[in-house]
Amino acid sequence: MFADRRDAGRQLAAALRSYAGRGDVLVLALPRGGVPVGYEVAHALGAPLDIFIVRKLGVPFQPELAMGAVASGGVRVVNSDVVSQLGISSQVIEQVAAEEEKEIARREQHYRAGQPAPPAAGRIVILIDDGLATGSTMRAAARALRLQQPARLVVAVPVATAQTCEDLRNEADEVICLATPEPFYAVGQWYHDFGQTSDEEVRELLTAAGARSPAS
Repeated sequence: MFADRRDAGRQLAAALRSYAGRGDVLVLALPRGGVPVGYEVAHALGAPLDIFIVRKLGVPFQPELAMGAVASGGVRVVNSDVVSQLGISSQVIEQVAAEEEKEIARREQHYRAGQPAPPAAGRIVILIDDGLATGSTMRAAARALRLQQPARLVVAVPVATAQTCEDLRNEADEVICLATPEPFYAVGQWYHDFGQTSDEEVRELLTAAGARSPAS
């Protein structure tokens, strides 16, 4: 159990200590929940922190169920099993994806206050979230980041299903999952405090990280 996301980030940072003090490391967190985790990791490693936005593609009549995800740069990951089992048409996928792409653009503007994203090419990118269930969001992020040609791509999370961690090894150079408990019902069950992270908290943490981290 983790006390909260900040506690999870401090514990995750210990597993990433080999990347501390390097000038080529960039920590990218998936907002909103990944940002408090990523903040602690970036602080411990002495690395810059930024966001990488990915949005789940929820099934229209069951929004909590992911039929895929879309990431910055227009990369999409579709869960073919969910799509085929529920008979979801390509038109429905396009409609949901278009809405989520608008939200990605809005959040990028809001969180960064108009500043450009830091370059990932040639850098060690550590991609962080607060936990993984199906992993569709993280897979979309990893595939989108691969297009930017980082020198090394590391996926690091406090808790996830064992199968999801194993699957992600096909997308990243290194995968770190602190805990892979079974049975696994939801990420939030492994946190004492799993309250929603607000947009304002994301902005405050990014501002604080920018004030004390190396230039990104």
